[in-house]
Amino acid sequence: MEYDSQDEMTLVKSARFELDADNSLPGSQSTPKVILFCTGGKLKLADFRPNAVIAPPNRPGFWGQPQMEVTVRVDNSHSNHGWNWVNGHFLSMDKGTTREMLGAQVFKVEIQTPQGPQIATFSPADLDLARVKKACDLTPQKP
Repeated sequence: MEYDSQDEMTLVKSARFELDADNSLPGSQSTPKVILFCTGGKLKLADFRPNAVIAPPNRPGFWGQPQMEVTVRVDNSHSNHGWNWVNGHFLSMDKGTTREMLGAQVFKVEIQTPQGPQIATFSPADLDLARVKKACDLTPQKP
């Protein structure tokens, strides 16, 4: 889904892209999502919202901010990332992972929950890459 708006005073355009997961996590109210927030033609935030209770942070970031170590699968490639943990509700994704997700057929995120590790599965091929490029200045990247 895509949502577009424009600030009436500055005429700066904003866009929000939401990619729903193909599955739900146990105890969730709705499916997990990846949300891209773009303003003025640039990516501002990329969030992973599990829409379920997540475990507390399990590592400090470079500046001491709380992070959760996640495992990400992009097609046939696996990697671990430290994503900023935001008030126990969602994780802030890094730009590199966001770009890898854009060009992928399969995108999976394994996070820690009180019940143990859980995996959210996405099909990012549904995203309109031309619209994402125009609104966020993002292009796909191979892992």
